[in-house]
Amino acid sequence: MTLVLLPGMDGTGQLFAPFVAALGPEFSVQVVAYPTTAPLGYHELESIARAALPTEGPYVILGESFSGPIAVSLAASGSPGLKGLVLCCSFVRNPRPVFSGLRSLVAVLPLALAPVSLLGRLLLGRFSTSALEAALAKSLSQVSPSAIRARLQAVLSVNVSAKLSTVKVPVLYLRGSRDSVVPAGASVLVANLCPGTRVVELEAPHFLLQAVPTKAAQAVGAFVREVQNAL
Repeated sequence: MTLVLLPGMDGTGQLFAPFVAALGPEFSVQVVAYPTTAPLGYHELESIARAALPTEGPYVILGESFSGPIAVSLAASGSPGLKGLVLCCSFVRNPRPVFSGLRSLVAVLPLALAPVSLLGRLLLGRFSTSALEAALAKSLSQVSPSAIRARLQAVLSVNVSAKLSTVKVPVLYLRGSRDSVVPAGASVLVANLCPGTRVVELEAPHFLLQAVPTKAAQAVGAFVREVQNAL
């Protein structure tokens, strides 16, 4: 069984390292990365992710945060190899509707001036460490401001609710109890649209896979084994 990992807003896939290490050698892991400079939205990034999917054998897709809508769209397409879907601190539509009218403002945000320490507090909270902040800084340094702006704008208008309601494979949602970015209502919506969704809440911030990689690996590993045993 292959676990395909779709990255968060940075798109590099490098921030998966603690989680992948915690998973160990039991599963084959494939990390998808997005272009670091092109200002692409969900449609274009979905095409990139789709092209990277395994062509042989069963697999489970994990969409972290920003990539949740992409993972849902891929799952809704009914690929015969897809056997499960994991959403981690993610959403199927703009998780903060109050910001929907700010798409034009995003285009002029001085993203390059945003201090990593501030982002670290937002994404990690009390779970922040110097190592995690350094990893965040390294990943973001590789991504152009225009690419980040395009992804932020995409989040403000995305809605794959209808697609999620057609997903037939088992779904796991990982929720961080200390997530200050995506509210708990996002997981409630997923569970309502896709009955049978298993919601697992961990004591963790938005960067759940990075802050509590061992607990995350245990939850995801148990899910993947169940999917595998059901084949």
